[in-house]
Amino acid sequence: MELLLGVLLGLILAVASSAQNNCTCATNKWTVCAQDGSGNCTCTLVGSNHRVDCSTLTSKCLLMKAEMTPLKEKRLWGQPRVLLDIDGIYNPDCEDSGVFKARQCNQTDTCWCVNTAGVRRTEKGDKSLNCSELVRTSWIYVEMKHKKRSRAFNVTNIENALRHLFKRRYKLHPKFITAVKYNCPLIRIHLNQQGSEKSRCDVDIADVAYYFEKDIKDDSVFHSNRTLAVSVDGDALDIEKIRIYYVDEKPPEFCMKQLAAGVSAVVTVVTMTAGFGIAVLVILRWLRTRKYKKIEMKEMGEIRAPSLR
Repeated sequence: MELLLGVLLGLILAVASSAQNNCTCATNKWTVCAQDGSGNCTCTLVGSNHRVDCSTLTSKCLLMKAEMTPLKEKRLWGQPRVLLDIDGIYNPDCEDSGVFKARQCNQTDTCWCVNTAGVRRTEKGDKSLNCSELVRTSWIYVEMKHKKRSRAFNVTNIENALRHLFKRRYKLHPKFITAVKYNCPLIRIHLNQQGSEKSRCDVDIADVAYYFEKDIKDDSVFHSNRTLAVSVDGDALDIEKIRIYYVDEKPPEFCMKQLAAGVSAVVTVVTMTAGFGIAVLVILRWLRTRKYKKIEMKEMGEIRAPSLR
């Protein structure tokens, strides 16, 4: 009897341990998960107590904040005054809903305005900078290049494979994929999502693009099945380069003075290059003329030599 009770207890513990191990967030590896008394699995983001819905994608803002946690901890033990200030890589401020706050400062005195994708859309300023609204990114263009192969993929098949991938893996409704274009080896994916078209259940195209870019760069956000595998015509689609472009509902507000300075710098470089080229041509022409005169003088000397005898 005692042996039977021991076996049953062991089975119960094994099942409990297995259930605990299965308590993970499939769509976000940057989480800490635990089961409550009712056996429900609850997951929160690393570095915060923000609860995560693991049935869908986590917002880009919350992901970036979680990804910055190891860097923040490293700075505490290393160089506490050093902060990352690189466009695209910063510790964002997020609303309770998970979206970016319109103004970002990266915990410094330097601030800038961002769009819903967290991309800077204004010049940098101090904390007096006013970002009146969070401008929506309505278009996202994904440009990729696959590895060299002996023959191109079938256009229709590669389009169907990518549309299926975005629907299955990233839970993006097909209506938000406006185009998939292929011209070997280049692939272009156009995503369009107006604010009026997006419901509460729809994932944001900015989050989809972030997850997809992470997958391509072999730094997947997904907890399991981290390696992205896309098959077209039975062959693996291996992407080696990716670029993502963001288009907002309103134009960016960059200072024309800085743009003018950039244009002036380009003009200066072009002028200096042209001047250098002209100088080289003049020197080469002078050398050729000098050589010609020497040859001419030598020939004249040879002609006059017999008359001296």
